[in-house]
Amino acid sequence: MGYFNYHRRLSSVVRIGDTPLGGSHPIRIQSMVDVSTMDTEASVSQAIRLIKAGAEYVRFTAQNESEALNLRNIRRALTGQGYHTPLIADIHFNPEIAVKSASIVEKVRINPGNFTGKRQKVKNYPAEVYAKEQQTIRSRFVPFLKVCRENNTAIRIGVNHGSLSDRIMSRYGDTVEGMVESCLEFLRLCVEEQFDRVVVSIKASNTVVMIRAVRLLVRTMEAERMYYPLHLGVTEAGEGEDGRIKSAVGIGALLVDGIGDTIRVSLSEAPEAEIPVARKLVFYISSLKTQPPIEALPSPLYDSVNPSKRKSREVFGIGGDNPPVVISEFSNDAWMIDDRLINPRDCPVTFISMSYKDLNDETIRQVQSSIHSVIIFNSSFNHYIGEARAFMHRLLDAGCETPVIFRREYDDPDFESVQIKAAVDFGTLLTDGFGDGILLCHAHFDNRQLQDCMYSILQAARVRISKTEYISCPGCGRTLFNLHKTIAEVKSATSHLTGLKIGIMGCIVNGPGEMADADYGYIGAGRGRIHLYKGRTCILKNIPEAEAVKRLLDLIESP
Repeated sequence: MGYFNYHRRLSSVVRIGDTPLGGSHPIRIQSMVDVSTMDTEASVSQAIRLIKAGAEYVRFTAQNESEALNLRNIRRALTGQGYHTPLIADIHFNPEIAVKSASIVEKVRINPGNFTGKRQKVKNYPAEVYAKEQQTIRSRFVPFLKVCRENNTAIRIGVNHGSLSDRIMSRYGDTVEGMVESCLEFLRLCVEEQFDRVVVSIKASNTVVMIRAVRLLVRTMEAERMYYPLHLGVTEAGEGEDGRIKSAVGIGALLVDGIGDTIRVSLSEAPEAEIPVARKLVFYISSLKTQPPIEALPSPLYDSVNPSKRKSREVFGIGGDNPPVVISEFSNDAWMIDDRLINPRDCPVTFISMSYKDLNDETIRQVQSSIHSVIIFNSSFNHYIGEARAFMHRLLDAGCETPVIFRREYDDPDFESVQIKAAVDFGTLLTDGFGDGILLCHAHFDNRQLQDCMYSILQAARVRISKTEYISCPGCGRTLFNLHKTIAEVKSATSHLTGLKIGIMGCIVNGPGEMADADYGYIGAGRGRIHLYKGRTCILKNIPEAEAVKRLLDLIESP
């Protein structure tokens, strides 16, 4: 895998219909329909829109036997119209539905946290009970693999941060180690059964958790000689700028490392809106292949799975224990550092522009000895992250504590591309634990747009919270209300609540778990009915949809 230079992780190849995944095959793009799987016409129509937009796999929810069996009608209709794109069944709680789906579609996704049924809400698991439940997994998973083998069906073992089993939680807690172990239990059974049509994913709405968990999974799989391809995605990323930036931070940080064979950008928008974002993200990462090699060595002080914030001294509110700042260049005579308008020449700070090629023992001594200096990092390489990482690792090894601002200028004509590229570049470095501020430049977009983008990147990387955060699902056939309308209403009513995390989830299958990081939650419980949560506790049940937003506000404002 690459760190300073881009090298794709070499995974095993999994055949999914006529579209193989992994190895040297391109990074595949996929999405999921958000209409009922029982509505054949709507499902086929939306699948075609996704395929035309560039989706290479299309996923459907299959909650029960009727939905699983109707996937056959959807498959036939698509094939009859000349579309052979592989279809994926998304299964929760019911191994029998997974078995039925395996004979119909090209791939089946299961969730280890709920594959064997509803959670038991047991807090203490004696060793013998823990082992007994592992045997239950074997008794249900192995027959499923047998059917998949007979039908040449691939599987995805998809772990979600918010839906770990009570058994795993009892031993590991709500940790990345627990997420990895939940996945490995199933992977080890695949190895024992010599079943290799396996794709793996570990997802979270928290980008830092997602990045750490996937890196730990890759490290652990390699130690056990497993090379399964990986599916990447940030769950419940939201919509608009925040959804794009959050996805680009989480997915991009892993793709830059060479990790990832297929991606889904989960937006709370029409599914086909996800595809252009995913394509831009993959194209940007793929462009790194042409980068001349960067000669650098990783610092022994750094651990990519458990990165810690680089220590820096404070200079004029920059560095030290302060959150990373946002800097805007208005002109040579006017900079904005957060809400402070300054003239850099009159400021009690010496801003020093540097790149990796400028670093040597002497220049490091100079910036370290100047207690008022702040480095503005500028890259001379196409692979901005690779050079910035090399720069920061050299500072780590030298014990240099001078604050560093990452600066990059983009020239893309559309702002969405700027959002995606900046989120990958800055977000990766911030989640690495590097950077005391960021400076995003573009000649043709106004400073307000650029500032908003930078604050969104800092929030997505979990290094600075400056606004309300919304954890909202993309919707699927399980969604029980008008998701897009509701998100707009909740945002309108709560956008002033800086620092609050609000979950807006379409159904109770993934909802309570995937918004477990939220302070409050709005979850579809039935047709026209909403459950409202405070933290992980359901406070109000079956609220009429028409009253739910107001009741949510009342709940937030209550003592």
